[in-house]
Amino acid sequence: MVTLRHLAEQLNVSVSTVSKALSNSEEISKDTIERVKALADELNYQPNRVALSLKNNETRTIGVIVPNILNRFFAKSLFGIEQAAAEMGYSIITCMSNELFDKECDSISLLSNGSVDGFIVAVSEETLVNKKSQHLQQLIDKKIPLVMFDRNLNDITCDKVVIDDYKTTFDLANMFINQGRECIAFMSTIDDLNVGILRSTGYEQAISAHGQQTPIKLSIKKGLDYQEQIKEFLQEYPKIDVIIAADNISGTTAVNVASSLNYKIPKNLSIIGFADEVVSNLSVPKLSYINQNAVNIGSSALRLIVEKLKNKHLEKPHLKIKIPVDIVHKGTT
Repeated sequence: MVTLRHLAEQLNVSVSTVSKALSNSEEISKDTIERVKALADELNYQPNRVALSLKNNETRTIGVIVPNILNRFFAKSLFGIEQAAAEMGYSIITCMSNELFDKECDSISLLSNGSVDGFIVAVSEETLVNKKSQHLQQLIDKKIPLVMFDRNLNDITCDKVVIDDYKTTFDLANMFINQGRECIAFMSTIDDLNVGILRSTGYEQAISAHGQQTPIKLSIKKGLDYQEQIKEFLQEYPKIDVIIAADNISGTTAVNVASSLNYKIPKNLSIIGFADEVVSNLSVPKLSYINQNAVNIGSSALRLIVEKLKNKHLEKPHLKIKIPVDIVHKGTT
């Protein structure tokens, strides 16, 4: 294996000079840096990451914990995290909580023994529902950098990357009100999550402020037939002319159910959900959607934690970055 000493002997310079040249130190001349890097490439020199970690007291690795990798939002967020990590010279270790509090705790315990420099976390459904936060507070107490994205806990003081869920549905409802729609409904499969609650509240506030209708909501129960629940809802409220769906499942299902009931979409019934291009293609007509820019959320979370790691010694206020969303009009609006 080629070492710094081998490079130094062939170039007739010190090991320290080689090390500094490979790190682009300003103490080393441009000519020497080019010579050192050329020889390193020729001999296929690979730095000893374990030795570097011990020397610098860092692993240049970030632990990432997500609830469900099969969820397209989290898969795309993870892609953004990995892409930004590669650009900045970091690696990631990914764990899935599978929506379970205990598995989330186990992942944090496993990685917080020095395997990673910090954590990026979207908390599990069980963590949110039971309002458990002690495992995350322990990271804060140990001064291990933490960034939360999308699903987060209000009582944990750390950097966060989110979209403005409340404002998004508030603005959506007002958009349809201004278009002359008179019976706007809201449906969700994620009422127990903080993002679902914020989206529901935004819708309710917009409808209440308008004053011409009361909020009409369907909380879709898990474990039961989604299509049947939506069908019964539409039959109970036949005058609905807009559905705002809090998630992609309820959005695409609503389109397909409404089509089967011979609704004229979007003329008599407009439907929009939180989704992406691939999910939009699962309904006929294609679902209009709120693009949450998940890749941007992921890359922003990674850059935020790297910035925090580079400035560990500084006491900086915690940031809450709100990523803008886009309305993508397809066949249902």
